Amino acid sequence: MAGYNDRHSARRGQGDRQAKSEFATQKDQLIYGKHPVLEAIRSGKSIDKLFLQRKGHSGDETWQEIVHLSNQFEIPTQYVPVQKLNKLCRNNHQGVVAFASLIPYYSVEDVLSSAYESGEPPLFLILDQVTDVRNFGSIARSAACGGAHGIIVPAKGSAAINAEAIKTSAGALNDIPVCKVRFLIDSIEYLQSNGLQVVASTLDESLPVQELDLTIPTAIIMGSEDKGVSPKYLEAANQAFRIPMSGKVDSYNVSVASGIVLYEALRQRMALGS
Repeated sequence: MAGYNDRHSARRGQGDRQAKSEFATQKDQLIYGKHPVLEAIRSGKSIDKLFLQRKGHSGDETWQEIVHLSNQFEIPTQYVPVQKLNKLCRNNHQGVVAFASLIPYYSVEDVLSSAYESGEPPLFLILDQVTDVRNFGSIARSAACGGAHGIIVPAKGSAAINAEAIKTSAGALNDIPVCKVRFLIDSIEYLQSNGLQVVASTLDESLPVQELDLTIPTAIIMGSEDKGVSPKYLEAANQAFRIPMSGKVDSYNVSVASGIVLYEALRQRMALGS
């Protein structure tokens, strides 16, 4: 069996390859320079990340407008040293580098309205701290197959929706609406105020998932594999649930767990309609 150092080196090597792969997939998303980035934001283009040079531009009007609009549109923004920008872009970036999204983002309000208008009980998936790109892609695929109307993710602390995520989703991320929000708690409360029950996955002795009524308007919160659903979201949920398991492994992979819950929702809804 490999020793700790071997395993550590393997994980580090895998992380380096993933970082290089992610950067490679983002090259086509790269926008740099003050005016190109400003025009992209003005035009309504979805921006995944915005990197601004930490010092030296505070008196520039174009710079100030970029900062203003990034706050207005809640674009995830980091202030970084120029060395970081130089690594991201070898060209004259003028202290501004952005990565455009490969997919459009939708508002929770619009997706919910569309779901109700379709005559179907809304079904949302809320992802808390799910940061692995391939897990996210797999979850999106299951969500599309399971009849979910939308996926809600936080603007910070979520997996990048890059080419690898889209590939893993088998293209589902081009079809299922993704809502990127500033605060998940606001979306949870909004959905509850509009008639949805919010249920959250746990590993404790809560209600088995098959005993939930998933035929009614529902939002399902799934958490990261290492931390699970955050306590504040568990507290805000209407009901916690668990997926029954046997054997020595203590939990499912989050993408597998999401697929199980989505299938249960689909099964119940198809049975109701038969």
